Amino acid sequence: MRLRNVKNKEEILQASSFLVKEPKKYCGKWSSYFHNTNPIYIEIGMGKGKFIREHAKRYPSINFIGIEKYDSVVAKCLPHIDSELKNLAIVRMDALEINQVFSHEVSRIYLNFSDPWPKNRHHLRRLSSKVFLEKYESVFCSDKEIWMRTDNADLFCYSLMSFSEAGYVLRNLTFDLHKNLPENFITTEYEDRFSERGMPIYSVEVVKVSKKVNK
Repeated sequence: MRLRNVKNKEEILQASSFLVKEPKKYCGKWSSYFHNTNPIYIEIGMGKGKFIREHAKRYPSINFIGIEKYDSVVAKCLPHIDSELKNLAIVRMDALEINQVFSHEVSRIYLNFSDPWPKNRHHLRRLSSKVFLEKYESVFCSDKEIWMRTDNADLFCYSLMSFSEAGYVLRNLTFDLHKNLPENFITTEYEDRFSERGMPIYSVEVVKVSKKVNK
């Protein structure tokens, strides 16, 4: 994907109070960043941020963190954030470092329209590969919950197998999410574009409950 440069990108990044400049120092301590102990939901690969911004507005009792690798994409998101939001943070980072930024404190991960990495030799770069699922193990606080949407059938099938092999239980699986959407459903920018073209959107929620040790 070719990214367009954003004018005054560095100024936008430096001026925003929503961009966390040193996220690793909050590893295991994100509750201190938000000044509360509310659940933390993260979106890996937030794009221009519509999904994470709208969720933060609708659910003020949940802390949301949007993660994006590319400066230009982050710079497009930041100006659109409501300045009154207190439960949203943006992190610019490579997802491979996810377990260096979070430690046993995330309740849900959103994977929305992730890069499918279609070549077989690149399959471990997919955010639903065993490489990333292993990293997520130390990110979650207790029960593990991942919500995924994509327009890519191959990535979706791969992910379902990957989740199952990692011990996740599949729920609310659909091969046509937009067939019966509830009112006021929050979509992503990519999702709007794909659904307008009549392309099916695949969606699944997966969970893995932590085993409790009897004393």
